Amino acid sequence: MHRHSITPRQDWCEQATALGFHFHSIGGEPYWDESVCYRFSLRQIEDDIETPTAELEAMCMALVEEAVESEALLRRMAVPEAHWTLIRDSWLSREPALYGRMDLTYDGQGPARFYEYNADTPTGLYEAAFFQWVWLEQCRERGLLPERADQYNLIQEALIERLQRIGLAGQPFHLACCRDHIEDEGTLTYLADCANQAGLQPQLLYIDDIGHLPGKGFVDLHNQPLIQLFKLYPWEWLLEEDFSRHLHESRTRFIEPTWKTLLSNKAILPLLWQRHRGHPNLLPACFADEEDMSQLGQRWVRKPFFSREGANIQVESDSGVELVVPGPYDRGPAILQGWCPPPCMDGQHPIIGSWLVGGQPVGIGIREDRSAITQDSSRFVPHYILD
Repeated sequence: MHRHSITPRQDWCEQATALGFHFHSIGGEPYWDESVCYRFSLRQIEDDIETPTAELEAMCMALVEEAVESEALLRRMAVPEAHWTLIRDSWLSREPALYGRMDLTYDGQGPARFYEYNADTPTGLYEAAFFQWVWLEQCRERGLLPERADQYNLIQEALIERLQRIGLAGQPFHLACCRDHIEDEGTLTYLADCANQAGLQPQLLYIDDIGHLPGKGFVDLHNQPLIQLFKLYPWEWLLEEDFSRHLHESRTRFIEPTWKTLLSNKAILPLLWQRHRGHPNLLPACFADEEDMSQLGQRWVRKPFFSREGANIQVESDSGVELVVPGPYDRGPAILQGWCPPPCMDGQHPIIGSWLVGGQPVGIGIREDRSAITQDSSRFVPHYILD
């Protein structure tokens, strides 16, 4: 694994705008950065990232299977009791999932280590699945990379195939996100295009456009029932809202399904460690109210169960708090995870986002930051494979 400079395509910004990548820069700073890239060997991809991702996914699925039958585990994970049956029924009926992203640290030498699972509403999808593949093809065509350079990226093909499998043909396929969030809207538009290629009938709307009518259930602005709905909106938020009381009798097929709320919860980290202590791809972890410093080492990271984009993450030691990212998630339960910072390459810390579609690993995206904690301002950097 090597980070190196590369000549950017002179027209990349114009291409990004033309291809709908409207968030290639955020707040006047570049989000997409192709002045550098990461090179991997095929062995590194297959043995150190793809295989562990599949194994971690199997461990996560086994944990969900256990948790839905255990009131003690659901309570430990701070899942609202009013929704235990909803989540259990969602799992037992095998409601289909679409995709997810595991965040890993990896330096090209040792095993990849599992930071957390963005299993419910992961973003960074468009740039990983589509735009970095365009970058690779054009870099090969323009002589910026060797013709034999490849990329670990089957994401788009897998998404289309998965949508064909789980989508209800002949019925509207609604996709919803929050209003005035350019990255979420970009993800939604991209998924709508994939759904169209899968033969579905995508229709975009905002979360606050969704209503509820007796006898019809959840409806769109035209009072048409939402038969299948992809929602880029966290389950932990939705389950706290007034609309959640209608979920139990809802006939809407939600993507992601309700059982995904268990995997998007960082409480899975100590639970996985308890069941697979010493696993080479796991980091030691415990619940914050059950500290086990003998496992954590000299430094550790405090993570709220439901924090996002690095918010409210703290690096701590016996001396106190060493690094903190502010945010709105400072209340509620938290976990402690052993400190294993991402590698530092040319002053940047890369995080591997390992993508899964239908539970199968299909590609990666890389974000890097000067800080060891990836935040919403971190940059996306492309990659390629060359032996």
